[in-house]
Amino acid sequence: MQAVVIREIGSFQLEDIPIPEPRPDEALVRVRVTGLCRTDLKVVRHGHRDLVLPRVPGEEVVGEVVALGSAAGEPFTPGDRVYVYPGVWCGECPSCRRGAENLCRRMRIMGFHRDGGFAEYVTAPLRSLIRVPEELRDEAAVFAEPLSCCLNALELGGVGEGDRLGVWGAGPAGTLLSRAGALRGASVLVVEPEPGRRERMTAAPGTPPAVTVLLETSGLLDVAVVAVGDPRAYEAALATLAPRGRLVVFSGLLPGDDAVVQVSLNAVHYQEQTLVGAYGCSLRHGVEALELLASGRLRVDDLISHRLPLTALDEGLDLVARRAGMKVHVYPGGVQ
Repeated sequence: MQAVVIREIGSFQLEDIPIPEPRPDEALVRVRVTGLCRTDLKVVRHGHRDLVLPRVPGEEVVGEVVALGSAAGEPFTPGDRVYVYPGVWCGECPSCRRGAENLCRRMRIMGFHRDGGFAEYVTAPLRSLIRVPEELRDEAAVFAEPLSCCLNALELGGVGEGDRLGVWGAGPAGTLLSRAGALRGASVLVVEPEPGRRERMTAAPGTPPAVTVLLETSGLLDVAVVAVGDPRAYEAALATLAPRGRLVVFSGLLPGDDAVVQVSLNAVHYQEQTLVGAYGCSLRHGVEALELLASGRLRVDDLISHRLPLTALDEGLDLVARRAGMKVHVYPGGVQ
């Protein structure tokens, strides 16, 4: 099969490698579509804390079950369309017992510790698979992974009815955060410096009335979620927090001295503010995300800007690096 393989940080090769054999409790999945995001850009060009080489990247995967391991059975059969939750967790550690398997100390993530979706086939444990609702198209279902991460962030930030929510960044993640935040009853202010992105989000058919897109925010926020890897965005978000406001650290920063943000602990202390990290998602968030997408309550069809074959992955990474367009989808079996 064709697959993208990272053998050293900063580059990759398109290689012919054997189709993987599923373990007894796994399924072999033919990849229909894999989403490309800034995490993939970071993994390929800058490396990542969790990356183990050599590796096939790609953690946003929807595909079709084509074979089952020797001990695998119900509830999946060949032909089932599935979303592949990217994690494999132990189920025994304190994080797993709390339902936060994304923080499992033995977590193995697809595209980081295990081979991922920039290939024609992947293997995954049956417990990591969620059936895609029949009415949901592949290119919408693949938003389940990034949407799951957004749902986790909003949950950790305690976003609820009547909250004033600020989201930094009008890219794919910021857009999903704003739409999901509006569904939780918040009024949403999206901060985006690029005029083109502000205009695009304002005009997008899927943007709820509760979402306003601005160059900069005014007033105080109950919750701020930063969906851009820029220390200046975090500093701006901190400055807007209301008393008992919550800052959600959603986007990581690239390694380096500039990955330091000044925080006034006195402000946090006297204003009773909260800083909380949000990294990845749990399996239950995937179930919730697919339900939201299938119901039509959260639109994503207007977010897809590029559909590329596997051979054009480098072009896709450049698009993400330049913040050109919106969501890039890669089709290992050819663009549909």
